[in-house]
Amino acid sequence: MNYEHTIAQQAIDQLEEYTPIKGEWNLVNTPPDDGIDGTIDLAWAGNKVRFFVEVKNELRAYQLPKILKQAEHFKPMMVIAERIFPILKEKLREHKISYLDGAGNIYVEQPGIYLWLEGRKVPEQLRTVTNRAFTKTGLRTVFYLLWKPEAINMPHRKLARLTGVALGNIRNIILGLKQAGFLLQINDQQLALQNKSALLERWMAGYKETLRPFLLIGKYRLNRETDFRDLMNFPIKKGETVWGGEPAAELLNNYLKHKDLTVYTTEARTSLMQQWRLIPDTEGNITFYEKFWQEEQEGPPPLAPALLIYADLMITADPRNMEAAERIYHKFLKQEYEQY
Repeated sequence: MNYEHTIAQQAIDQLEEYTPIKGEWNLVNTPPDDGIDGTIDLAWAGNKVRFFVEVKNELRAYQLPKILKQAEHFKPMMVIAERIFPILKEKLREHKISYLDGAGNIYVEQPGIYLWLEGRKVPEQLRTVTNRAFTKTGLRTVFYLLWKPEAINMPHRKLARLTGVALGNIRNIILGLKQAGFLLQINDQQLALQNKSALLERWMAGYKETLRPFLLIGKYRLNRETDFRDLMNFPIKKGETVWGGEPAAELLNNYLKHKDLTVYTTEARTSLMQQWRLIPDTEGNITFYEKFWQEEQEGPPPLAPALLIYADLMITADPRNMEAAERIYHKFLKQEYEQY
């Protein structure tokens, strides 16, 4: 039973328990570019409607632009997610995109049909238990496994060393991935990641909300703004500091012109401020984060892994960044994450 089926069926079960509406989930194998996970047939009082469905564990704001684009081509469209925040439900209603959440709350607006049930909460026994794979520690390891999928079969001690995670946590993280349906047991000795696209989405959500804030070193502005225009002017220290986000995208495919700078580093804060001529500023356009992986990309230029650059751009929800992210995904990531 896959990730999408579990979430969709839970939502349908809750809907059927408290309303006369019946639902039937159908997994479909559509071309990977469209991102549609399946269809759902809803039937009640002589009415029957089939929706194209995008399934999410928890709908996030940065995912909305993609969903709006899907809704232009797949009509009618429904989002099914275990959890959808009220503000995102409002956005979906504004665009007349149907939704169903894990508690059975539903919104449908079609010609001659209007359904809107709200206020139910996910039953306690169905709530997602904290999964070790998606804690701050687990997210570091999941990132490495998404980046280097073959590492799932490394000895735990080696994986712990490469990820900077305590050895005792590795077993729990891998168990968490199994429980969430992201690991396939090939034989007694070998595992493989599965549902990689869904795992990437879930990792990005956790990265944005859990890991990335923890990694924040600080926001700054430059003492001399003229230095900001040319990325080659910056004192990048080899082996310790790399570009992420917009500058990395600019250097990677020469498509996006940076407005803000994202930097990952292991350098000391005092050294950075001196070498980069930085002034602390909570509204500044340079943000430094702790570099949380060990291995380096082949370079130059000194860039974060394409996976992380993609995530940095996507979670901004800025249309220009998301377009650049899609280009990076199709060029560097698609083949890997759409295998299974």
